[in-house]
Amino acid sequence: MKVQSLFIYPVKSLAGIRVQAFEMDDFGAAQDRRWMIVDAERNFVSQRTHPELARIHTRIENGTVFIDIPGEGSFYLEPGDEEVRVLVWRDWVKALYGKPAPSAALSRYLGQPLHFVYMPDDTFRRVDASRVSDYRRVSFADGFPFLVVNLASLEELNGRLEEPVDIRRFRPNIVVEGAEPWVEDHWHNLVIGSTRFELVKPCSRCIMTTVDPDTGVQAPNLQPLRTLGKYRRTPDGVIFGMNAIHEAPGTIRVGDSVTLSETE
Repeated sequence: MKVQSLFIYPVKSLAGIRVQAFEMDDFGAAQDRRWMIVDAERNFVSQRTHPELARIHTRIENGTVFIDIPGEGSFYLEPGDEEVRVLVWRDWVKALYGKPAPSAALSRYLGQPLHFVYMPDDTFRRVDASRVSDYRRVSFADGFPFLVVNLASLEELNGRLEEPVDIRRFRPNIVVEGAEPWVEDHWHNLVIGSTRFELVKPCSRCIMTTVDPDTGVQAPNLQPLRTLGKYRRTPDGVIFGMNAIHEAPGTIRVGDSVTLSETE
């Protein structure tokens, strides 16, 4: 097995970036989901309610995150000094408001008051303690630093669909090739390159999988979620992929070997 592709998502729920390698810090992949969008109540906003967010592209230049908003132009994101408590799922965490111009453009694009917020280094949002006993942190990602998916599982799913879907629907960080479909259900520990990962929870999938990552339009037939629900429903939900934590900082690259250190 080896790494087929890698992705990072500088802003939660905006388009991701396919990369050849990424470094890992205490949060996870460096610069992954350190930015997020919140509404007037300081609650996070995602493609679940605003699928057109998929059309906002992101890029990183010299360590700075840039966004391209349709009809508004290109902006760079820069944290300001004003602190704010924001809600991501059940966690209220400390963040910094971004400078106003990008937020104003985003508000015009979606037709409601919205703000970009940044998670600074001194914010500690804990990974789900019911799944990870170590005192580990996570960024604005849904719950864990990494999502690992198996390319063969996507291909098996696509064989059931009238219209195949892209792996981007599932917003992975690490895509593995060279395995049989769905064997990831039984993975516990992987070594990718020289870094060990612990797979701690199956990833339950939501309505975001029905959003076309190129057009930001939700599929009227709710595919591929509807098909997945027919044969991938478990006590953890409709499952595709595995959430993971990393053992230590390091770098992983496309083409790195992936080895299993424990299965059941």
